[in-house]
Amino acid sequence: MGRRYLVTGGAGFIGSNFVRYVLDREPAARVTNLDALTYAGVRATVDELDASDRHTFVHGDIRDRDLVEALIPEHDVVVNFAAESHVDRSIEGPSVFLETNVVGTGVLVDACRRHRVPRFVQVSTDEVYGSITDGFAAENAPLHPSSPYSASKASADLLVASYGVTFGYPAIITRCTNNYGPYQFPEKVIPLFVTNLLSGRKVPLYGDGRNERDWLYVEDHCAAIHMLVDEGTPGETYNIGANAQLPNIALTRAIIAALGMDESMIERVPDRPGHDLRYAVDSTKIRALGWAPAHSFEERLADTIEWYRDREDWWSPLKGGG
Repeated sequence: MGRRYLVTGGAGFIGSNFVRYVLDREPAARVTNLDALTYAGVRATVDELDASDRHTFVHGDIRDRDLVEALIPEHDVVVNFAAESHVDRSIEGPSVFLETNVVGTGVLVDACRRHRVPRFVQVSTDEVYGSITDGFAAENAPLHPSSPYSASKASADLLVASYGVTFGYPAIITRCTNNYGPYQFPEKVIPLFVTNLLSGRKVPLYGDGRNERDWLYVEDHCAAIHMLVDEGTPGETYNIGANAQLPNIALTRAIIAALGMDESMIERVPDRPGHDLRYAVDSTKIRALGWAPAHSFEERLADTIEWYRDREDWWSPLKGGG
């Protein structure tokens, strides 16, 4: 019998890609996909997976203790992607970020601990380190989150880590850089810019565009997490990065050029409050286990643009009127 995965947030961007990754690479694996279907959890993203008897979708919330309690005992691996994840939304309304990202994670890890689930992976973000002036943040770097979103993720990391110390239930924590690829909700920068341009609309660029991010193709992220299920050391934290840092203005120009447009399509907008200038992580630890990105940014950006060009049926209803 194959492994039984519980993937939370599995109708979201990275979670849905991970579900596909597991089903493609583990022919005997079964996946329970738990998602609350908030605005960024899109049922249409995983509709096609319902044809497989190895995929079971459950509409529910990780804060629901009774539901989590009922699901957990049947699984060997739990990977927690469920999170509110948009920085701007966290600035406008922090409460739901605290409830889902901290309280929900607490419900999940506590149930896993009590039912002795062999492997729990908490999927976090490089944003917990805050802005890195130069160099790269290692896993033991201080946490300096700058937004309610990143603070909620840092809090969840600390809570998960505490279960190893207090209860002897050591989980794995991953902190990844910016992802891109298919099925990303069109509020995030790459799908936002691509779909705006495909609709003949300008792209909103924060400030002077100097803010720098490291871009990792989502399949490479999924490969890293999948490897850690087997090769990761319980109780350890692993940074996952591509070492492909790029200022936002360069990213914007690359997208515009790929679509045959010019810089008249850029609309400068006031900068985000507390906008971190640079994220960069040291991923030496996971690379020592044999993982490395398999895809170049230039190649996969082109593929990603083409995916959104071909899948207006998916993203157009999500953009609605704005």
